[in-house]
Amino acid sequence: MISDDLMVPEPVRVLRRQQELETIWTLELEPGPAGNRPCLPGQFNMLYVFGVGEVPISLSGDTGQTETLVHTVRAVGPVSRKLAALKPRDTVGLRGPFGVGWPITEGEGADLLIVAGGLGLAPLRPAIYHVLRHRERYGRVILLYGTRSPGDILYSAQLEAWSKRPDIEVYITVDHADSDWQGMVGVVPALVPTLGFDPEDTLAMVCGPEIMMRFTVNALRGAGVEDGAIYLSMERNMKCALGHCGHCQFGATFVCKDGPVLSFDRVRGLLNLKEF
Repeated sequence: MISDDLMVPEPVRVLRRQQELETIWTLELEPGPAGNRPCLPGQFNMLYVFGVGEVPISLSGDTGQTETLVHTVRAVGPVSRKLAALKPRDTVGLRGPFGVGWPITEGEGADLLIVAGGLGLAPLRPAIYHVLRHRERYGRVILLYGTRSPGDILYSAQLEAWSKRPDIEVYITVDHADSDWQGMVGVVPALVPTLGFDPEDTLAMVCGPEIMMRFTVNALRGAGVEDGAIYLSMERNMKCALGHCGHCQFGATFVCKDGPVLSFDRVRGLLNLKEF
């Protein structure tokens, strides 16, 4: 029986599992007993490993299809390590989707600057899928992606395929190169001033480590992008996903229900605050 209580996880099966990097795995889950649920790029689900615990994981697949739910997981804690170890036909608890997604409708008619750092490419990937499917609705589309090293590049085959398309500009940089790397070296915010985009007609979507997002926001503002046109994914310590527990409270904002995607003009006074 399916409960209407949003705190009760639905049992769903793992359909496929793919290793992306040493500690990063992508899981494809069945939609669950509730049927095909509409999901928006930028939203997240709560995934529960029975007997271990629950964590928020952003959707990382194409939300335009409803046959599977795709989540990319870094195995760093007790729950995420267990999630990453699940095999096809294993069962996981699912709640969601929750939260506010990327401003893909608001961005129609504008140029888009998509900036990702490390695993931050995963929550942005659904937005990229949507934009490329409806490419005629947007102006110039630029993707900036930065990682620590060439071996840390996520979705490398897909990035390569996107880079060959004439309708999206893809720039990849690494903090530290090896002898085989032929691309750019340096932090991703440093690329912003080199792009020559029109700041008055640009909407920016940013996801990555908070320090990377802070420097990227500074670069975007320095280039003339308005605070209200810069959107960040702030996935801070979410527990209940419904704004009940207060773990993710960010000033007057609850990241789980008011975000995780928030415009910078809403969070500019809070971005440097530490979690407790």
